[in-house]
Amino acid sequence: MKKFTIQVLATIVGIMLLIGLFFISSILFGSIFLNKSTTKVKDNSILEITLNKSIIESSSEKNVSVFTLSEEAPLYFKDILDLINYAKADDKIKGISLKLSNPEVGYSELSEIRQALQNFKESKKFVYSYLNDCSQKAYYLSSVADSLYLNPNATVELTGLSTEVMFFKNLGEKYGIGFDVIRHGKYKSAVEPYMRDNLSDENRQQLTELLGNIWGKVSQDISSSRKVSVDNLNKATDSLYGFISDKIISNKLVDKLINESDYDLVIKNKLGLDKGSKINKVSLTRYKETAQLNSSTKNKIALLYASGQIFSGKGEDGGIYSQSFIKQIHDIKENKDVKAVVLRINSPGGSSNASAEILYELEKLKKEKPIVVSFSDVAASGGYYIAMAADKIYAQENTITGSIGVLGLIPNVKKFANNVGITTDYVSTNANSAYYSVFNGLSDGAKNVLTKEVEIVYKKFVGVVMKNRKMTFEQVDALGGGRVWSGSSALKNGLIDQIGTFDDAIKYSAKLVKLNEYSTVTYPVEKTFLETFLSKMKSDEDDDQNIQSEATEKLIKSELGKEKYMIYQRIKNIDKERGIMYLMPYDMEIK
Repeated sequence: MKKFTIQVLATIVGIMLLIGLFFISSILFGSIFLNKSTTKVKDNSILEITLNKSIIESSSEKNVSVFTLSEEAPLYFKDILDLINYAKADDKIKGISLKLSNPEVGYSELSEIRQALQNFKESKKFVYSYLNDCSQKAYYLSSVADSLYLNPNATVELTGLSTEVMFFKNLGEKYGIGFDVIRHGKYKSAVEPYMRDNLSDENRQQLTELLGNIWGKVSQDISSSRKVSVDNLNKATDSLYGFISDKIISNKLVDKLINESDYDLVIKNKLGLDKGSKINKVSLTRYKETAQLNSSTKNKIALLYASGQIFSGKGEDGGIYSQSFIKQIHDIKENKDVKAVVLRINSPGGSSNASAEILYELEKLKKEKPIVVSFSDVAASGGYYIAMAADKIYAQENTITGSIGVLGLIPNVKKFANNVGITTDYVSTNANSAYYSVFNGLSDGAKNVLTKEVEIVYKKFVGVVMKNRKMTFEQVDALGGGRVWSGSSALKNGLIDQIGTFDDAIKYSAKLVKLNEYSTVTYPVEKTFLETFLSKMKSDEDDDQNIQSEATEKLIKSELGKEKYMIYQRIKNIDKERGIMYLMPYDMEIK
């Protein structure tokens, strides 16, 4: 019997080992062979751009697990810009066809893609667009086209901009969750959701001005491309003419209402093809596999991505984790081939301590290599703070930036606990030994101390801005108080140096170190699927992410949908936002 049991156990172990070996072999096969390209760009081709997946700036925003093995490699924001630029000089590409629906990207990034398409048109190649389902973002980007076509049954969602703010005060009161809030600045409205159930006058003012500036840029771009006045465009927007077929044409929102098969005939005619011929289309993803985007020169410009909210500790995706980010800074410092750095920031800020740690290391790096900063959609509060290591700051006109201010947010469940019959009592040795408890919140003494600490941290923030932007305390304080600004307003107020694209920042960094030829290297360095997967397999209890949690998040997101998932994430991250923060107002989505 004993021998039989041993044989059974040995068989089970053998089967498990075989399954494990098969599993690892599958991963290896997938990572090595799955994305091998057989794409060849034929003569007389068009580059078809759909942007039907989320556009990310760096690999730190990418979730990798066994459940994503079959998915295509992601297309990064800079890939899009580089590929459009590459196609401009590619004789095999005769034009670009835009088929957009609802690009998941901010207006600042859309503006950069739009500029790249505008530059492409300088080659005398065509840019045409066909819209089947037209969101406002899709229309904004498509409006750059030489000819713009719309499905006869579709509408143009041209409505102007809005942003909706969630408030949690009533939720907290209903379930007995309280928040001790400490802040500096009347505009530091990141804490308003926990204190109010509507917008304060100051916050309504800043959001109105911010949206007005961004819409000014968007409407001006559309007006210029479509050759209609801004006044007429705004009239069409206010009247929702994009939802009325005859008004769409009479107000020159598009050139023609046609079906997609007829649009293909337009493309064929432009390419000199007969009706029965096939159009040679190549997607951005496939084009990337054939394009030679980077030279092999030894001199490198490092592109360091800071994407997401700023947290302390380690982490590889879903935000900027101070320890992991500082490791990237050290790697850049040690890479002798890297001559200059472009810090690409897309962050609303976060932990004040983590932001200060990162800035300290960036300033040390700056002593050895120049740092040029490029703002993406958002570079606010802590995201703006870490930019203070810059030799020069670039932003788009519709970038959201500023938010120079400090807040403290401490949650407690005292009322909730009492409502369900839980009470607590304590003993202590000193006046503030129990300065904080999740059941009782902050002690009065702790509130007083933290209020002083917030003022100290705010003055440090202002001091850093004073040094980098060469301003007085009064000048920075007048622009601070947590107020957010558009890129165009930030330029007028001296918070940035120049309106310009990501590529402008890269070219300027090369100019600083007198490089005529250079290539770029990205940090964090993108790992292969296998490297990422195995690193997550080794996750310990201190890691914020692992395969199981990523799979769960993916499932939750698919079940809830985008908008409900944002609410879920906002509530889930409340605990991470405890303490003193450099954080901009809200997770603000501009529609």
